[in-house]
Amino acid sequence: MTFDRKNLTNDQLLDLYKRLVKPRLIEEKMLILIRQGKVSKWFSGIGQEAISVGVTAVLDTDEYILPMHRNLGVFTGRDIPLHRLFSQWQGKANGFTKGRDRSFHFGTQQYKIIGMISHLGPQLGVADGIALANKLQQNGKITAVFTGEGATSEGDFHEALNIAAVWELPVMFIIENNGYGLSTPTDEQFRCENIADKGIGYGMESHIIDGNNILEVYTKLSELKASMIVNPRPVLLEFKTFRMRGHEEASGTKYVPSALMEVWAAKDPVENYRKFLSDNGILSEDFDTTLRSEIKAEIDESLALANAEPEIEATYEEELNDVYKSFQYQEVKPSDEVKNIRFIDAISSSLRQSMERYENLVIMGQDIAEYGGAFKITDGFVEQFGKERVRNTPICESAVVSAGMGLSINGYKAIVEMQFADFVSTGFNPIVNLLAKTHYRWQGKADVVVRMPCGGGTQAGPFHSQTNEAWFTKTPGLKVVYPAFPFDVKGLLNESINDPNPVLFFEHKQLYRSVYQDVPTDYYTIPLGKAALLKEGNQVTIIAFGAAVHWALETLDKNPNISADLLDLRTLQPLDTEAIYASVRKTGRAIIYQEDSLFGGIASDISALLMENCFNFLDAPVKRVASLDSPIPFTKALEDQYFPKGRFEKELLQLLDY
Repeated sequence: MTFDRKNLTNDQLLDLYKRLVKPRLIEEKMLILIRQGKVSKWFSGIGQEAISVGVTAVLDTDEYILPMHRNLGVFTGRDIPLHRLFSQWQGKANGFTKGRDRSFHFGTQQYKIIGMISHLGPQLGVADGIALANKLQQNGKITAVFTGEGATSEGDFHEALNIAAVWELPVMFIIENNGYGLSTPTDEQFRCENIADKGIGYGMESHIIDGNNILEVYTKLSELKASMIVNPRPVLLEFKTFRMRGHEEASGTKYVPSALMEVWAAKDPVENYRKFLSDNGILSEDFDTTLRSEIKAEIDESLALANAEPEIEATYEEELNDVYKSFQYQEVKPSDEVKNIRFIDAISSSLRQSMERYENLVIMGQDIAEYGGAFKITDGFVEQFGKERVRNTPICESAVVSAGMGLSINGYKAIVEMQFADFVSTGFNPIVNLLAKTHYRWQGKADVVVRMPCGGGTQAGPFHSQTNEAWFTKTPGLKVVYPAFPFDVKGLLNESINDPNPVLFFEHKQLYRSVYQDVPTDYYTIPLGKAALLKEGNQVTIIAFGAAVHWALETLDKNPNISADLLDLRTLQPLDTEAIYASVRKTGRAIIYQEDSLFGGIASDISALLMENCFNFLDAPVKRVASLDSPIPFTKALEDQYFPKGRFEKELLQLLDY
């Protein structure tokens, strides 16, 4: 291995050595602890330290790094106290996740590190969002994100690279090509000779670097960073290296040919660099011995502190209180000036006034800029707010959702528009595994609203007509809003944007241009989690949301003799159980009306809640009325049959006769 010191001073060379030795010695201690059963799992980065150390040494401490399992050198390079890292690995309260996640699955704003999730790829999109925030602030900051060669096969990798290239984002994509994805060698993972070649397809500059040569890593990245500050752009960096331990310690390395292990053992980044420094009179044996002794003492002291910490005490209150970020509703009352507008106009008004209210609010989605979106909701927004804040995106929902989270991490608010709610399936992972869990896991930010144009009635078929709210009401950490009227949609969308928690905001497409209402012209808010009682009666409680509210009103208009409470839920998570229980305890009967198919829908949970909490007040079984348990069809006759509109009146009358 050849080392070129270029213009680095002896002090700089020794500093890099210190940075290399520390994670190596910690790793050696961790291997002992795992054999002793004192740590449950460990992903070793032995043999790969030069990459983590070099990247971290190049970036400023206020520049974000998004590492992975084997990047201990990032955490030590940012001088995180070792006792906190040991606490994290042992699941103690002084770690970063309160015992809720292990190893490096955490982030910390204090040290500008955003950790991974096991799905790997989405963090690349998060890096895009962080870098976009830097670019909007014009602060000259660079973002570095790590992934392995295995994750380069994931769709999120390609989506994130494409967005970064199109938007010219200052991101270093750090690819650690260590030869194996768990046990699968690279020749079974991709056919191109080098991962760096993949950058060509995105019009992206790329480089291949010896990942075991700390000086090559440090000097090359230093040059690139200086260039990226002057000319912001993404760069794909493939670091050739090797994993000397198993994917994690339990898996071992029997699948690796012994000759290959010997080749890479000879390329050890710590030992080769130590020999270079020693041979050139820069590192003395006494200095090396003293350094290692000091680090080992720090490790032992830090481990003792972590060991002395008590084990986590589980409490329901602590767990449930951290699912959502605490947020205090502040009412903004509507003015007396109103205008009779459509449902779709109320959405547009909310977005426009929120963009005026929050200068750090960015809207992203397909065709939303000059074209104004598929439904023209953001028509004219580019002229008022500019393309930096009203951003057309490529067709890559997953990376865009992840980028929304990255914006939030770096001080922005984000709205992501799904062109149709159906398309959210390709962005499902970052919604349910990043947005939903980030605050719970490490009190991270996920200030993102995902707008969901949904619902049938327009003969648009199975891929443009779904109302898929139940996919998300099941996921703790998400808020789900589903209004039925223009007045509600404006106030609730305003409040969803205010709320720092991730919100799935459902907008029924058939209501867009068919429902009118007098709506205040200025800004106002409606609290999430509060249902609206539209009609009052004493015979039955009808619980509905979205288009089903209007269908229920039509049924009641046809049957003026029915005395019913009609409850419009408006918000599905959090759910206004108090309003539901109060009404059902009064009427003694309940029927839940939803457009979604029956099995597994929100109606099933409401029914169960009523049986558990209102059983003694019920005069009849709780009834659910919903669409057929089939995909939603295209032809009008089939779609009409699919919907519950033709069955609701009969079911309601039967319930009253019970």
